[in-house]
Amino acid sequence: MDQYAGRGAWVVAPRGACDLSSIRPVAEALGAAGEGRPKVVLDAAGITFADSSLLNLLILTRRTVDLRVAAPPQQLRRILEITGVDGILDVRATVDEAAAC
Repeated sequence: MDQYAGRGAWVVAPRGACDLSSIRPVAEALGAAGEGRPKVVLDAAGITFADSSLLNLLILTRRTVDLRVAAPPQQLRRILEITGVDGILDVRATVDEAAAC
């Protein structure tokens, strides 16, 4: 997982599956990123699979930090749409776009 500062936001970029068995590092990274930073961007481009564990994490994280989701792959975008979570999260096409808004 990559993490870096970019355009006034802290970017967390997990790779691979984000499911019940692999969500802990993502949760820890998002939790740490929210401490003292005005914006956090989840760069979802490298996520190959996501389930309700990631959705729950995104919703909980959004309650405590200004979270944006960038470049979600089709499978994640579809889950966000079906569940309506795309209506409460700021979802953008690129990391730069997410960080700038």
